Amino acid sequence: MGYLDRGVWRTGYDGARTRNGEFVRRESFFRNFVTADGSSGFRAEPGRYHLYVSLACPWAHRTLVLRKLKRLEGAISVSIVHPLMREQGWAFSDEPGCIPDTVNGCDYLHQVYAKARPDYSGRVTVPVLWDKLTGTIVNNESSEIIRMLNGEFNAFTDVAADYYPAALRAEIDEVNAYLYESVNNGVYQCGFATTQGAYERAFDQLFTALDWAEARLARSRYLAGGQITEADWRLFTTLVRFDAVYYGHFKCNLRRIADYPNLSNYLRELYQVPGIAETVSMDHIKRHYHGSHRELNPGGIVPKGPSLDFDAPHDRERFAASGGPAARRDANSAGGTERISG
Repeated sequence: MGYLDRGVWRTGYDGARTRNGEFVRRESFFRNFVTADGSSGFRAEPGRYHLYVSLACPWAHRTLVLRKLKRLEGAISVSIVHPLMREQGWAFSDEPGCIPDTVNGCDYLHQVYAKARPDYSGRVTVPVLWDKLTGTIVNNESSEIIRMLNGEFNAFTDVAADYYPAALRAEIDEVNAYLYESVNNGVYQCGFATTQGAYERAFDQLFTALDWAEARLARSRYLAGGQITEADWRLFTTLVRFDAVYYGHFKCNLRRIADYPNLSNYLRELYQVPGIAETVSMDHIKRHYHGSHRELNPGGIVPKGPSLDFDAPHDRERFAASGGPAARRDANSAGGTERISG
């Protein structure tokens, strides 16, 4: 692990990684926005933007999913880093499954950050949306990049699907906020907790939220509005990693996703959406987490299992594909304390 200190790469962590034993995730730094009309200063144009991603990272995976769903591969190019994070952080490679930095010719992602801002201080994370025209990072916050891919590049794709429809935005935002804190980030709060109390609080919150999602998916095919939205894809990238990595490596071992009838069938349905399987690399996922987090796995040994079959049949056709109302009950019906109405 490492960070940039006024443009100079340092090994270790940039300040406190935990507070009172709880894992602290830093806010993303680059927060500009690509817009269709260019009013933001960054106009959506084919061939202008480049994504730097890791196949291992769930946050970067979100952007690959939306790029695939919106068929923007021809409009937005991509580099894929090596799965192992070594002393220099994320590194570019020409190994199978990786794509070198064809835009800036860098060896390490921290060099891309330094090109964008020579005095940058902070963590070097994926995903990164790079502007080839101005030679800078537009954004490194996955939740915002997927919104851009969903709505701002529509002139360059024949896909009309909207994964953040105006009528459902309030519901999507509410679901996202709950599941981000409890599940997407919650697995990290379990894995990187440094006290028993912090770990148990994160653990309990995680499984309360998974129970809530399981109950919601018993009544609705998807999380919001009866149709696939970004809320589903944001949860998907955590679920697909859960049994292989988070269950054991991050000590999230109360239940597997395979033990939840609705969540497991839902996960398989999303995985089987055309093109999505191509964005999933279980090899990179397992090699990264087990090989890079040496404080959790000193030997760097990558487990051979588990056996996962995301192509197995699912039962989600029992719901209408779209148009069915989402559940109108809150998380208390699943034993939770968060009140989230669909």
